[in-house]
Amino acid sequence: MGDTIEHRIPDVLHALEPDGGVPLIFDSPHSGTTFPDGFTCNATPWQLRVNVDVHVDELFSHVVRQGAGLLRALFPRTFIDANRSVREIDPSMLEEPWPGPMVESRKTKVGMGLIRRHIVPGVLMYDRPLAVDEVRSRIDTYHAPYHQLLSDMLDRAHALHGAVWHVNCHSMKSAGTPMNIDEGKRRPDFVVSDLDGKTSGPAFLEFTAESLRTKGYEVSVNYPFRGAELINRFGDPSGNRHSIQIEINRALYLDEKTYEKSIDFEVLRGDLTTLSAEMVAFVEQASD
Repeated sequence: MGDTIEHRIPDVLHALEPDGGVPLIFDSPHSGTTFPDGFTCNATPWQLRVNVDVHVDELFSHVVRQGAGLLRALFPRTFIDANRSVREIDPSMLEEPWPGPMVESRKTKVGMGLIRRHIVPGVLMYDRPLAVDEVRSRIDTYHAPYHQLLSDMLDRAHALHGAVWHVNCHSMKSAGTPMNIDEGKRRPDFVVSDLDGKTSGPAFLEFTAESLRTKGYEVSVNYPFRGAELINRFGDPSGNRHSIQIEINRALYLDEKTYEKSIDFEVLRGDLTTLSAEMVAFVEQASD
């Protein structure tokens, strides 16, 4: 393995990509906290923080030393969500008609589309309509570069090895909210997803879930999260491109009231370090 290649766009994204590493790429699209200067909204600082995948990028920071790539967003999902399609536009938020194609998804219906309508249930993110040019600027400056770099990283790995594996990393509240399909229900430790078999070969998903179970964790597959735009866009098992999503229960590593790390943070990080090492071994064997 050669040097580590760094990709950085200030306030937008940061990535580390080992030159000649294994064809395994991790990304954390919801761990960013940097809003652009002058940004205003209705949300309180706590409401903005509760929608961040707090510390997820840190939990997976070790993967670069193991030979895998890691991309993380620096901008918040509440500004624009990198894990949504650019078509998941909520027209009710705009001051003029959207000129491009749109799709009404379950996420847009509950106010969690490309641009958020609700910061938490019943609380609007903005007290004003958004201009089309403002939304386009967010897409061009933040969303598009993130997707382009992830695409480039995956393509380079696939070109070198003939296959690539992608792990899309998230955290979840310990119980579902009214904006989720599992409202009020206690969640497992991990949810591993592949859009019900669409985005990954079964071996990678099953390997990941079983590896976590052997470490003593409760793991659900494709419920209550099936995966979203990033694995949908980049997963193509017929082309040897395997994408899965991992959701980590926040109660495993932080205090959900203060969002500070708990005493169990290092335990979880150790288990995830072992998991990713096992993933590297899986990928090396599968790509021989």
